[in-house]
Amino acid sequence: MAIYPASQPGSHRHTLSVLVENRPGVLARIAGLFARRAFNIDSLSVSLTERPDISRLTVTAEVEEIPLEQIIKQLNKLLHVLKIVDLDPGTTVERELVLIKVTADESNRSDVLEIVRLFRVRVVDVHPASLTIEATGAEGKVDALLGLLEPYGVIELVRSGSVAVTRGPHALSEKVIGSEVTGR
Repeated sequence: MAIYPASQPGSHRHTLSVLVENRPGVLARIAGLFARRAFNIDSLSVSLTERPDISRLTVTAEVEEIPLEQIIKQLNKLLHVLKIVDLDPGTTVERELVLIKVTADESNRSDVLEIVRLFRVRVVDVHPASLTIEATGAEGKVDALLGLLEPYGVIELVRSGSVAVTRGPHALSEKVIGSEVTGR
């Protein structure tokens, strides 16, 4: 059993950063658009931005180029959507948080702790029969960590979904009408 997403043939992983007005129902409309187009969202993270009136959705999905363009056009038509960017992996910092509860008893605890040390992640809970590990990093690092822990027995797993920001001094919200650049 693989515990990380597999790629779809002919599609590529895309990370969309979507700025929206911070209003009820916006997330449901965006997720519904993906569902109507029969695209599975691999990860979805939503939070307030540096502006309390704007929220950022970070959506990752395996999508081909042409359908992605159609989704972006339809997203732009939705009420309360302010800005959409298909983030370039070369100019983006992307991370996710994962909590992994893994079987770790007297017989294998030192092996699991060696993996924790190797990946420079943290143990956040210790039980005589398990360890809960917190890791933050790029998707590839998280996948590699999970691959090494899988043989020990992953009891429970939760991934936050990707969050991403472009490199450099500018904010995506600067491109939204009504934004003022203050001290940047």
